[in-house]
Amino acid sequence: MEKSITPNQIKEKNRNLIYRYIYKNKKVSQQDISYDLRLSRPTVTANLSALEEEGLIWKNGQIDTELVGRKAAAYSVTADYRMGIGVEILKNEVRMIAVDLYGERAGRMEYGIAYRDEEEYYKTVCRKILDFKESLGIADEGILGVGFAMQALISPDKKTVVYGEILSCTGLGIGEFTRYLPYDCSFIHDADGAAVSELWVSPELSDAFYLSISRHLGAAIIFKGEIVNGKHGHNSTIEHIQMKPEGERCYCGRYGCMETLCSLTALLGEGESLKEFFAGVRKGVPGFGERWRRFLAELARAVNLLHLVYDTDFILGGYLAPYLKEEDIVFLHNRIQEMTPFEESQDFLRVSKMAEDNIAVGAALPYIQGFLNKF
Repeated sequence: MEKSITPNQIKEKNRNLIYRYIYKNKKVSQQDISYDLRLSRPTVTANLSALEEEGLIWKNGQIDTELVGRKAAAYSVTADYRMGIGVEILKNEVRMIAVDLYGERAGRMEYGIAYRDEEEYYKTVCRKILDFKESLGIADEGILGVGFAMQALISPDKKTVVYGEILSCTGLGIGEFTRYLPYDCSFIHDADGAAVSELWVSPELSDAFYLSISRHLGAAIIFKGEIVNGKHGHNSTIEHIQMKPEGERCYCGRYGCMETLCSLTALLGEGESLKEFFAGVRKGVPGFGERWRRFLAELARAVNLLHLVYDTDFILGGYLAPYLKEEDIVFLHNRIQEMTPFEESQDFLRVSKMAEDNIAVGAALPYIQGFLNKF
């Protein structure tokens, strides 16, 4: 026997339909909503009034039209009604990003705080988060949650670091932060955070292998628009695939891992920045081009190996992405073509569309998505 839909359920459905319509179309009139959703004008009027009273939407001027007469009021979603905060925890830095309901950056701060597994460190970071929130003029209820992006593997419930050799933080619990913050908090693997932000800016993306090429190498597998987590929590840890047994020692204790060949730590010299390095590469300074081509050759070898396992698009992201040029992608493709037994088109190599602050933004976005999923 089918259950009948109650009047309250119908009201809730209409409210959610209208909110989603405004969110998607950014700036709409009452007439647009009524016509496109096939809802009566009184129903639309009542819902708009209620949503506006809650602060979820606001009157955003008027709709431009060529018709003579009074212009219709325009409605938009209040983008800063709720926000998420993403915090990237690095060895010697802490980066914070606040994003609104459209995933747009509402604020950014960076602090030179070295990681220490001590109460004073967690207290200091949380105090900076609260100061950051205050600087944006957001009330506590306006924060949906804080996501902490870690260079570590995270438990399925997002509450514990299960492998954190880079920061020596294995076993770290989210409680070290929540005791000082009045918000929901969670951990996210930094590469997963980068992939989440990529999915946000490319909603059409279905399947891909995301490579996060930053100070350390990371990866995430995207399948049917979702991040694949794996059975034991160490899915996509390609950085520990051994490529050169006689090579450099990896932080995992083994030698010649992909991390030692394809991370920015492997590329850059002591104290050298990406900006300085690529200034040398593009200006043709002796030694820089050779070092870059050597790095790209190792990256091509790694991509070919992974592409033989998973024949899908490869997205090159992380801190390296903003510096990549078409000539670099051509070089990579040509090297891969020399190694692979198959005829490969170049179109499987892509550069990230979300090249800046992607990790911190991706740590905040699950809270934004969770809020939007309620509608």
